[in-house]
Amino acid sequence: QVQLVESGGGLVQAGDSLRLSCAASGRTMSIYHMGYFRQAPGKDREFVAALRWIGGNTYYADSVKGRFTISVDNFKNTVYLQMNNLRAEDTAVYYCAAKTDYDSNPYAGKIYDYWGQGTQVTVSS
Repeated sequence: QVQLVESGGGLVQAGDSLRLSCAASGRTMSIYHMGYFRQAPGKDREFVAALRWIGGNTYYADSVKGRFTISVDNFKNTVYLQMNNLRAEDTAVYYCAAKTDYDSNPYAGKIYDYWGQGTQVTVSS
């Protein structure tokens, strides 16, 4: 089992920055990918960013490339999503997720085994 606890959401203005954190506990040695997804009201969940837990390869949705950065502190078992130059369309509930064991596709939400509780990000224009 892996437990994920998220923090860092909030209400900001367009152009501002926020950093989300996702602290993992439990069987963290089994984690292969960590990802962030988001879901806006009335929309499907969408991929935002992911990384390899060990090695740090990163993956981004086109809509956030150049603005968001995902990183990991393996000593703290924590993943961060630094979000800069936020836009109104970034407003959503953000979820972190963990995939244990190998998988070649970090973009698909269905492969992830564990999910955080979600944190609201609201960007006013």
